[in-house]
Amino acid sequence: QVHLVESGGGLVQPGGSLRLSCAASELTFSDYAMGWFRQAPGKERAFVAAISRSGTISGCAAAVKGRFTISRDNARNTVFLQMNSLQPEDTAAYYCAADRRVTQLAWSDQPESYDYWGQGTQVTVSS
Repeated sequence: QVHLVESGGGLVQPGGSLRLSCAASELTFSDYAMGWFRQAPGKERAFVAAISRSGTISGCAAAVKGRFTISRDNARNTVFLQMNSLQPEDTAAYYCAADRRVTQLAWSDQPESYDYWGQGTQVTVSS
């Protein structure tokens, strides 16, 4: 059974940083593009960032561009989300997801493209 386990969430002051990790097991990690999504209370799940199978290309939502960076380590079956200059509006549960791709250079910002999801990690930005 595929497992995606997020970690690294917590409470941080505005302007602070966090690094989220997502460890994958029971899948061939390099066959999957990986994505991060977030969901705030009362809102729909929203795309944050995604990265291709090899990590060659990536993309992110306009709301986090220049502040968040996605990366991956295929040797460790792990994807990361470095979050800098955090703001209260970044408060949400953050989920990682795996999207099996035939194409090396592709990623998706659509939740329905993703095959597996983690349980989420809470990020709260507050003074």
